[in-house]
Amino acid sequence: MIEALIAAAVIIACLGAIYVVAGARVVKQYERGLIFRLGRLRPGIRGPGFTMIVPFVDRMRKVNMQIVTLPIPAQEGITRDNVTVRVDAVVYFKVVAPADAVVQVEDYRFAVSQMAQTSLRSIIGKSDLDDLLSNREKLNQGLELMIDSPAVEWGVTIDRVEIKDVSLPETMKRSMARQAEAARDRRARVINADAELQASRKLAQAAQQMSDHPAALQLRLLQTVVSVAAEKNSTLVLPFPVELLRFLERVQPGVAEQLGAPGGGAGTGPEPGPDTGAGADTAAADLGAPAVEHAGDDGVPAPLDPIDPLGAVESAEAAESAEAVDPVGRPEAVEPGDAAPAEELEPPRRRAEPEG
Repeated sequence: MIEALIAAAVIIACLGAIYVVAGARVVKQYERGLIFRLGRLRPGIRGPGFTMIVPFVDRMRKVNMQIVTLPIPAQEGITRDNVTVRVDAVVYFKVVAPADAVVQVEDYRFAVSQMAQTSLRSIIGKSDLDDLLSNREKLNQGLELMIDSPAVEWGVTIDRVEIKDVSLPETMKRSMARQAEAARDRRARVINADAELQASRKLAQAAQQMSDHPAALQLRLLQTVVSVAAEKNSTLVLPFPVELLRFLERVQPGVAEQLGAPGGGAGTGPEPGPDTGAGADTAAADLGAPAVEHAGDDGVPAPLDPIDPLGAVESAEAAESAEAVDPVGRPEAVEPGDAAPAEELEPPRRRAEPEG
């Protein structure tokens, strides 16, 4: 009798141990447990730790409460400005209502993935290419709202949506590269033109300063010569100063007045009379000397050569010096072979007439 009681107690203990082992459950910290008894959801959610269920009657479903990272496969679409692009993204979401995530939808992960792909294709068709490339934050917010609206009923909340990459065709990449290069070239030209404008203003100020102080131009000329000579060149380029031309222009009227006076440019001696020019020409013709051309009857000097005004002055002075050395006019030199008889050289003598 005692042995039968002991055997029954052992059997009961074994059944109790089996019951405890079969009904014992452990819920992790990041999980929540839902109990389905005979297929019906029991009220209440089992928290983390050790919990018991009725074996063979209850069934526990664990739901992960962590944030899930779900990559969205690349979606190909046409933007609003008719450009074919390929865009992929990533969705961050988590479960906030375990009962709705298990009861309202069959597989909330697959549902969120399909909704994200559909929303991504929709947002591609509503956006321009420039928005996809430069205004991604606004597109991310719009995509998050499109996915989060139906996901709320599934007990899921969308934490963040990020567009990862936008793939463009090769032809579009080359076109954008040419556009960017043209824009950079335009900016470079504008900057260069602005620099030229500023430099011209500074040069105008420097020219005004040099005009007020003419010695500054000469100093600048010497500095230029020194800088050119410092490069060890065999050829030295010396600029012709403009001030020299201006000096010649101022000197030209004075030279003309000097040429108009008798005796060259000395400016001394008696003034010529009205018949001086004609008498000098007649005397020169009688003596056999070449006639000297005069400026005219009114004493107006001949026009000077604008290119070489000083050359005319030198020619006039040379003629005056030759006339001063031989005023009577000597005959030209006679070659030995062309000697004339003495009778031709001597003037004829008058015969003495007998007195009355």
